[in-house]
Amino acid sequence: MKNLIYVIPKEKHSEKDIKEILLAHPEIKFASLVGIDLSGNDTDERIPIKVFLNDINGFSKGAIQTDGSSVVLPGIATLNNAKLDMLADVDCNWFIDYNFENIDLETNLPIGTLKIPCLLLHDDIPVDSRSILKRSVVNFKTTLLNLFKEYPSSLDSYNFSYEDIDELLLTSATELEFWVKTPNDKAHIEELSTSQVLKEQYWSKTKGSVRTSLEQCLSLMDDYGFEPEMGHKEVGGVNAQIGESGSLTHIMEQLEIDWKFSDALQCADNELFVRNLIKETFRSNGLDVTFLAKPVQDVAGSGKHIHIGVAVKLKNGKRVNLYNSTKKHFLSTIGYGCAMGILKNYEVINPFISSTNDSLRRLKPGFEAPVCIVTSLGHSVDVPSRNRSILLALIRDLDNPLATRFELRAPNPHTNTYLALATLYMAMLDGVVYAIEKNKCEDDLLKELSKAPGEHSDYLEKNRAYRSEEDVFEFFTDAQREEYFGKAPKTVYENLCGLSEYPEKLEVLKASGVFTTSIINSFKMAISTRWVTEINNRILNNYAAEIRKSKMIHTPEKALDLDLANWQTINDLRHYLMKDTYAKTSLFTKIREASKSENYEELSLLQMQLDLQMTALRFHYSKYKKNLLDI
Repeated sequence: MKNLIYVIPKEKHSEKDIKEILLAHPEIKFASLVGIDLSGNDTDERIPIKVFLNDINGFSKGAIQTDGSSVVLPGIATLNNAKLDMLADVDCNWFIDYNFENIDLETNLPIGTLKIPCLLLHDDIPVDSRSILKRSVVNFKTTLLNLFKEYPSSLDSYNFSYEDIDELLLTSATELEFWVKTPNDKAHIEELSTSQVLKEQYWSKTKGSVRTSLEQCLSLMDDYGFEPEMGHKEVGGVNAQIGESGSLTHIMEQLEIDWKFSDALQCADNELFVRNLIKETFRSNGLDVTFLAKPVQDVAGSGKHIHIGVAVKLKNGKRVNLYNSTKKHFLSTIGYGCAMGILKNYEVINPFISSTNDSLRRLKPGFEAPVCIVTSLGHSVDVPSRNRSILLALIRDLDNPLATRFELRAPNPHTNTYLALATLYMAMLDGVVYAIEKNKCEDDLLKELSKAPGEHSDYLEKNRAYRSEEDVFEFFTDAQREEYFGKAPKTVYENLCGLSEYPEKLEVLKASGVFTTSIINSFKMAISTRWVTEINNRILNNYAAEIRKSKMIHTPEKALDLDLANWQTINDLRHYLMKDTYAKTSLFTKIREASKSENYEELSLLQMQLDLQMTALRFHYSKYKKNLLDI
């Protein structure tokens, strides 16, 4: 496999270079243009490499078209105007995706597909997730550089001037968590929960096919130039068992893989490719991988923390982290402004972060999942914060100033990283513009960020708090958390309401045409449709199967009064949830009726009720079984 190439860097995207590379590697048989719709789905097709070589310039100028009805762009790519042009993006790395199960007989190498990131154009207007992120990056860089030029004093604390700047650098990285298991195996929730509480899995030794798959992933990532930094077990999982053949069976473990940061767009591209690489590598070893945020109730979910940083490269080659202050401070003026922008505008960021039923199931107290719009800076400048209960973490390494960054802890593996980063940069810029134009110093901004509820401030909301060095789940009551840090949405509908309830914050995302009204409306339509469809066609079906399995298992002659009472409670819940009568409509039917009439506010309330009742059913059924001697 030493003869394989894994990436064509952006410096090698001239027609001459591409032809030379592809002709020297006949194992690369196909090309595929990769566009990202508003739900984060990536397109994948197989174009014979001969066709691609015959018209390289045509492909880079949008020669390929696709049917917009096959991607998620509702209200934009309509049936009577569905055509989308796919325009290759030459300003990023192009990866080679190898099929190690399909060996080319002539070269004896796996057949490869050249993956080319592209933009999706509708009526010549870019409408895809990738183009939105590109616009946000350009807008952030242009606006910030103009601010530096107009307000030269904003750079005084850095000891360089506007004329010294060569390039503004936006760096990002993600941490990807996922569950892996042997196909068709199901672990008992109590077993998983007990193992989690006892911390039996976290960073423990990987074994068998899990270890093999993890090591193969890290090696492949290194081949592709992703520079992996670590792969390890996460908190969830149970010990595997040894089967009759001597191999491990009943595998169910949670893992995490991290790799080096890159620029914003390349970060999103890298993560998209790594997810597919992980799935294929583990599958080749007989294991299933899921990137669901909450695949198992009452057990740790999977996150995808997003790290964001801002730096400059000077003309003398030196790099300076713009989050760092030369004074005795947690952050610079720009750093404080970025944090305040995210926190103030998070109600319109959150719909793009947590857009599925699954994502919101993970964001609950007790699982180190952030539900409050709050940050932590540290008890003192000399001691970096390690508070894991907050939304926006400040990461500082006192020995490495370039490592200072923010970590957004809410994203999950299915969060659309392109849109997430785009919203973060737009919100950060809003805070920075405030800080620079109002001539705020570090002391001013730290005081405002640390304000108490009810205390007036120029930028942040009066009745809110935004900073806590305490564990927000232990230190505050539920009512205090909602009062100080805002009420966390419990359903997709409640989350999407933020886009309507905060029009002034929505304008922050729409600045300079980065997010347009049509794109935001299309996103809302797509997410709403997925929410309703998933409830009716997946959640209700899965719950129905669970309810039917919650059967009476005691025998009448051996049952005691407590057993009968326990079963009556369970059976009442079963009927309330799922059974219609002439006199009463079940919760399932009410949900279907609310969906059909598009009464989404009612559907949201019914969904919360459904989840509560299913939790109660599981609790009572477990209690019922534990009291039976004969099953």
